[in-house]
Amino acid sequence: MKDHFHAIFPNDDYLDLRPYQYGWEACAPLHSFGPFIREHFLFHYVISGYGTLYSHDSDGEIHEYRLGEDRGFLICPGQINLYTADETQPWTYVWLEFDGMRVKENLLKAGLDQDSPIYSPHSAKQGRLLREQMLYFTQNASRSTLHLVGRLFMFLDDLIEFSANRRETNDKKEYDYYI
Repeated sequence: MKDHFHAIFPNDDYLDLRPYQYGWEACAPLHSFGPFIREHFLFHYVISGYGTLYSHDSDGEIHEYRLGEDRGFLICPGQINLYTADETQPWTYVWLEFDGMRVKENLLKAGLDQDSPIYSPHSAKQGRLLREQMLYFTQNASRSTLHLVGRLFMFLDDLIEFSANRRETNDKKEYDYYI
């Protein structure tokens, strides 16, 4: 059985929300990635095991986060980060890399940004549903681009809905678009 899957999204015609790549990996002990800077938002969700994220905040300060099952982490564009699997219980995770004109404000609704990169769902059940939303991409990579973009909208909605750190934001009013 394979220990990873990776796919690159084949189309760049979408502006509001666009997937770039997605996959999953059962990491070897102490497997690490980085330090690296991404061009887009990258969200990982831990399926099992443990690992550590080393992430620079908006002031350049490095923070260390120990993560396990049913926790996620966000890497923002331009942010330096490194993540590594545990030595004895390495993590298995699924990831989605995406971007778009309204992504940042929606991630803020989920309580996620460069200074708050850790995601926790309200419940284990919601965590499983979110994980399944993400794994859907890896299991349906041959579906149409329109279908996958639609699923990414649904994932982002669930990310917000299920977030234990959900933030209420003021949605723009119609007159804001005319100013």
